[in-house]
Amino acid sequence: MPKRPPTSRGKDLFADAPAEPKPAAAAYRINIDGGSRGNPGPAAYGVIIRDGSGEVVAKLKKYIGRMTNNVAEYYGLIAALDYADSHSVKTIRVESDSELLVKQMRGQYKVKSEDLRPLFERALKMSKAFESFRIEHVYREQNREADALANEALDETEAKAPGGAPAKKTAAPAVKSEPSSSKPEPSSSKPEPRKIQARFRGGVLYLLEDVELPDGMVVDVSIHLRPKPPV
Repeated sequence: MPKRPPTSRGKDLFADAPAEPKPAAAAYRINIDGGSRGNPGPAAYGVIIRDGSGEVVAKLKKYIGRMTNNVAEYYGLIAALDYADSHSVKTIRVESDSELLVKQMRGQYKVKSEDLRPLFERALKMSKAFESFRIEHVYREQNREADALANEALDETEAKAPGGAPAKKTAAPAVKSEPSSSKPEPSSSKPEPRKIQARFRGGVLYLLEDVELPDGMVVDVSIHLRPKPPV
């Protein structure tokens, strides 16, 4: 019996088979932090950016003038999103120790502050340009590198005075409070005592209300423990 010549039938069976999907790119992890010395006062942000393998690819820090800590947090987020977009990063996971910023970006808190609203709207619009965007709350201990960058920016600015003379440094770190959107009461010659709620976490007392205090101001604090609300 004569042999049949070889054919390409076997190859044709897979000619139209779909190509295997490419594995999803690992998300860049970005830690952001913003702080203000005085709240409002000298403010800055710090950003640490890691690629999908966990390697640090960028460190951003900038002094932004006299702002509140919440404004500085949003400046840090916008700087991070801008970096990721300009470097064609498609998948990002942002970590911040600002519960207020995280919950506002997730839609869990309303943005009542007129100072924060335009920053929030800009950050939200930028976040939608990515294929995947996640933002998570972390404790301050997990955000130390970004916090250190923000304080470096403040220290470097305070060290520069007009004419090149060194300025007097303040030993106080950037304030890490989480104030509400209520307006501070106008000061008077004999201010009335005010009750302000605060949250204690990781050895730091976080104020939950905007308070304008000059640097070095000493205040009295009364502690009234309340049961932790159920999750």
